[in-house]
Amino acid sequence: MVLLRSMTSLLLVFLFLYGVSPVISDGSDHRYKVGDDVPLYANKVGPFHNPSETYRYFDLPFCSSAPVKEKKEALGEVLNGDRLVSAPYKLEFLGEKNSEVACRKRLSREDVAKFRDVIAKDYYFQMYYDDLPIWGFLGKVVKEGKTDPSEYKYYLFNHLQFEIFYNKDRVIEIIVRTDQNFLVDLTEDKEVQVDFTYTVRWKETEIPFEKRMEKYSLASSMPHHLEIHWFSIINSCVTVLLLTGFLATILMRVLKNDFVKYAHDEEAVDDQEESGWKLIHGDVFRFPKHKSLLAAALGSGTQLFTLAVFIFMLALVGVFYPYNRGALFTALVVIYALTSGIAGYTAASFYCQLEGTNWVRNVILTGSLFCGPLLITFSFLNTVAIAYQATAALPFGTIVVIFLIWALVTSPLLILGGIAGKNRKSEFQAPCRTTKYPREIPPMRWYRRTLPQMAMAGFLPFSAIYIELYYIFASVWGHRIYTIYSILSIVFLILVIVTAFITVALTYFQLAAEDHEWWWRSLLCGGSTGLFIYAYCLYYYYARSDMSGFMQTSFFFGYMACICYGFFLMLGTIGFRASLLFVRHIYRSIKCE
Repeated sequence: MVLLRSMTSLLLVFLFLYGVSPVISDGSDHRYKVGDDVPLYANKVGPFHNPSETYRYFDLPFCSSAPVKEKKEALGEVLNGDRLVSAPYKLEFLGEKNSEVACRKRLSREDVAKFRDVIAKDYYFQMYYDDLPIWGFLGKVVKEGKTDPSEYKYYLFNHLQFEIFYNKDRVIEIIVRTDQNFLVDLTEDKEVQVDFTYTVRWKETEIPFEKRMEKYSLASSMPHHLEIHWFSIINSCVTVLLLTGFLATILMRVLKNDFVKYAHDEEAVDDQEESGWKLIHGDVFRFPKHKSLLAAALGSGTQLFTLAVFIFMLALVGVFYPYNRGALFTALVVIYALTSGIAGYTAASFYCQLEGTNWVRNVILTGSLFCGPLLITFSFLNTVAIAYQATAALPFGTIVVIFLIWALVTSPLLILGGIAGKNRKSEFQAPCRTTKYPREIPPMRWYRRTLPQMAMAGFLPFSAIYIELYYIFASVWGHRIYTIYSILSIVFLILVIVTAFITVALTYFQLAAEDHEWWWRSLLCGGSTGLFIYAYCLYYYYARSDMSGFMQTSFFFGYMACICYGFFLMLGTIGFRASLLFVRHIYRSIKCE
């Protein structure tokens, strides 16, 4: 408990230092007087269907009437691809304007071609006004029933209408619209004089400042979506109940019969009658091959599970309210760094229980098992982002900060956890003695082999969460907002329970078939849900999204591979731990000579 309280305190301190306040607020409590400048920042532009492919606002040939100033950003904002700069529009508090000229610019033929290209790709812009997000499209393509793209008309929106709602001295809501009556024809390759104008209207509202972010979460809280969410929950609960009933009525009855049978055999002192899982009692606790890798996988999986639990806790208390820029990424980096000691402790202690000797190599393997593939993937994708000059490319300073966090926080805690795990000096608890020579495993039918078992083990947990996956993907890789974290927490809990249950059931069937090599099988079966999630990525990309281009495709499949790999380690750890408890229980319940 002392360790948990210390970790929680450290977590809150780090989150505060990196700009994530564990309080339900929107990060801005500004009060204004009439005529005060309210900050308006232009963030980024990009193709609507490619959420990872975003660029700086002034990468396009927009103009500005004043020198462009960059806003200092927190770590999570940079990781999120935000690059806020001062916008060309001035929206003073309660200051109404009618067709005010923000700036003028003569677009060259190259500028016209660039604007025409981004309009054809459905580019949008994003801005923040007093920390409230606003969006709009840059232009439109008029096809007028023409099939030949060379006959299309391309228009740039050069007038924005800002409608701002206020409550006393605070900004509550802002809406931006593009005026269809103010268009600049960019169809032809010729220089064009453009006046970027805007209109500002202020309206009073009774909505309190504390509820001004609620409008952004209404989309995910609409009755239709809630009905689908609850249908997903009910479907998952039914799956859990059916699986629990299966284990209670079938597995426990079979175990009870086994216990009665083995007790009868012991009274008869007839070892020749032994069969099934009791027959392999001298091999079931034989340490597996590649035990250092197994211990490292358990350490990394335990750390990722702890990370997920902390993230859900922060989400449920309201830290990740809509458009809290970069809060999730900051929390992921900080919590992962602080929980690295758990990985080192779990891996080293289990490795030493398996009579491992080179615990230093085991700790190094634990630290690189997840971070290694993630680093390789990040290096490749960051290179792609640099080549595209996208905002997803991390600046050198941010990379240095992440490296320092890894060098000064993650690695020391990992080593300290490894030392604590090594010094634990606890023996592996095996109810049965292991024989000197392993028993030969009888030939297995094809459906009892590893890959078919993994397919069966992963399908059921995946079927319990696949409905919710669509909403998560639409939020992470789209423009929807996900705020119903309570439902997501229930789905995650169901996923953990179903994974543990199905892995235990398959482990029993494996032991009943006199196959004692259950260690790696339980981890692979438990983690196989991650493979199903990655298969769903293929379906989502080609059937449910309009993403395209090398950069977006690389980012989607690259980072989803890392996420699914993390799920593989986390759920594999859960499956292995559940199987280990089950195996110890059933062999402790019989008398093994």
